[in-house]
Amino acid sequence: MTDHGQELAGVDQALPVRQVLEGEFVNGMSPSPRVSWWRWFVNGWRRSPRVPLWAKDRVHAVQVAKDVVVAVLRSPFRFVGAVVRGLVVAVRWWRSWVTVRDYREAAEQSEKLADKFGDIRALTLFRWKVTGAVAAVVPTVGLVLWLLYGQSPLWFAGAVTAVALAVLGRRKDGSPGRRPVLAGPRTLTWTMDPQVLVDAFRDAKLIGKDETLRLVHRATRQGEGWAVTVDLPATRKAVDVVKNRDALASALAVDEIQLNVERVRGSGGHAGRVALWVADEDPYSAPPTRTPLLAVQRWDAWRPVPFGTDARGGRIDLPLVWTSLLIGAIPRQGKTMAERLAAAGLILDPHVRLYVADFKNGKDWKAAEQVAHRFMAGDDSEHVLRFVDWLVELVADVQARYRRMQELDDLTCPESKVTPAMSRDIALGMPITALVVDEVQIPLEDRTPVEVQGKKLTAGEYCGELLMWLAKKAPAAGVILLLATQRPDGKTIPSGLRAVLGSRFALRVMDWRDSNIILGEQMNTRGYDSSRLLPSHKGVGILRPDGETQAGADVLALTVRTFYMPNEDWREICAQGRALREQEGTLTGHAAGQTTPARLDHAAVARAIAGGAPAPVEAERVAEVELPEPLASVVDYLADDDGRDFVPTAELVEALGVEPKGFGLDMAGFGCRPTRDRVTTDDGVRQVRGYDVADIRAAVERVRRAAVVEAEVIDDGR
Repeated sequence: MTDHGQELAGVDQALPVRQVLEGEFVNGMSPSPRVSWWRWFVNGWRRSPRVPLWAKDRVHAVQVAKDVVVAVLRSPFRFVGAVVRGLVVAVRWWRSWVTVRDYREAAEQSEKLADKFGDIRALTLFRWKVTGAVAAVVPTVGLVLWLLYGQSPLWFAGAVTAVALAVLGRRKDGSPGRRPVLAGPRTLTWTMDPQVLVDAFRDAKLIGKDETLRLVHRATRQGEGWAVTVDLPATRKAVDVVKNRDALASALAVDEIQLNVERVRGSGGHAGRVALWVADEDPYSAPPTRTPLLAVQRWDAWRPVPFGTDARGGRIDLPLVWTSLLIGAIPRQGKTMAERLAAAGLILDPHVRLYVADFKNGKDWKAAEQVAHRFMAGDDSEHVLRFVDWLVELVADVQARYRRMQELDDLTCPESKVTPAMSRDIALGMPITALVVDEVQIPLEDRTPVEVQGKKLTAGEYCGELLMWLAKKAPAAGVILLLATQRPDGKTIPSGLRAVLGSRFALRVMDWRDSNIILGEQMNTRGYDSSRLLPSHKGVGILRPDGETQAGADVLALTVRTFYMPNEDWREICAQGRALREQEGTLTGHAAGQTTPARLDHAAVARAIAGGAPAPVEAERVAEVELPEPLASVVDYLADDDGRDFVPTAELVEALGVEPKGFGLDMAGFGCRPTRDRVTTDDGVRQVRGYDVADIRAAVERVRRAAVVEAEVIDDGR
């Protein structure tokens, strides 16, 4: 509180001077509504941890009621079965008792069976006499009771005996005659009896014989299947269950495509909590669903694009801004349709600029010609060279965007990233730009020789370097890469390019190695292998998103069935995208009839990309830079061998006479990371660690260029 009385007195003497208080306005005229006792009771009931879940939620209450009805209907049969098992257990126990098995086994273990033979014989005879006496007394007592009191005592005694046998014969693991034996398929048995689920985990060797599961959420109906959440025993990990999903599916007697296993993460989960969902039938056998984009007039590219559905039928949206997407599959598995689905949301945003390169040269992308800023369809060398010009244009555009960001204030550009407002500001010239490439393996494999600032290389190598640079730096500037290939192998898609592509979508491939090339290393060991998808499942693949989807931000990957978008729907979306651009005045480039390409600065681009050739004026100065050790020794060692793509670490260590650990740290400081590759030795083909020769040459260029820049800075300072 602050006293402003004197200040107010100086302003107007006629007004009374009072103390002025500073504070927040609170509407105190209307009293707070009184909470009724019923609402207070309901809130307390729903929040109480002591109230079971079925008593709080209607869905769970209905499910519990169904379970109770089923249990009541099954109870007579279960009681009879328990009595029979109890009778079997009682007979086995009596046989063991009357034959003095416990006494005999103790004598055998102490190696005194011969000394105790007489005692065993006497005890056996005594127990047989007891058995005979009981067998004579029990019917006699029953007959006397029947003569004195009628049938009521006999019925009571029979009921007590049956209950005792049922308790004795209850299902309990580890005891003879008490193991549950299932007849027929076990598909839905576990929804009624959780013990069956425990047995399935044991049969799949996911838990031990003496271990059990803890039920977190009981089996409930979700979609066209059943869902349950369990906690594994201590030291057991959920990732092992995900990895061995096929073994668990076999134990549950369902096809593995019907079983969805996920680790529960976040605040409500931990490393040993598993969520299971078992479909009633193949979730991908039904006809596919058409894309929901047909029902919208326009879309916001900053929103995730509707991409497909998961096994439960829930919609999965794919975030595209600030990331890149790689789609891989063998032919005729829905690769092009998946890429068109990702591009459809961008087409319906009139502020998005599109570069579309169709190296398949079919009709799949023909409709995009009316909205694309750059469009090309063909698979000849001239098309590859034109594509190179596109990439150079995009690299120069990204560099110009970053330079303009430096001049913007923090309110307009809080970070070195494009914002939604910046992308829609025509004056800034930073629209979201998508580079869509179908059959990207064609330009990456092109052997047409090109010369970039004095350096000779193939068009495919230059495309790879440009795409790698764009995938690293362009997403933050608003440039998205959508790449699709039907040849997902290590030679076609460079490892450096794959490593910087954030989102991956792998449809069916032929080999787990191809699946790992798309999704990432060791993904098959985590339970994600697209080579195990069925051939009949068109459009079904494993999605590894870079960003949060409906499945959560912590989900590593999930199986998705893409929406269906035939050519007529695709043409309709492209026509709507053109109408929106004409309305907003954002139709440019090829779609607007502007065929004159932009001015290309190959020299600046070559200096920008990693591993690019320096400008001619710098070439001589760069070549004179003396390299530091051990990089200089490695270059000298490889100077006489131009045909190698990979050199083992052990060979370099032996040839240079250096300490392995220190050598690895020094090479890492130059940006050379070791990798694994197969080499031919005297013992056959072996997988060894080493370095890619291309990475070493790139490190050499970086070191020399950095030395030249440092020298120029020193000269300018002088």
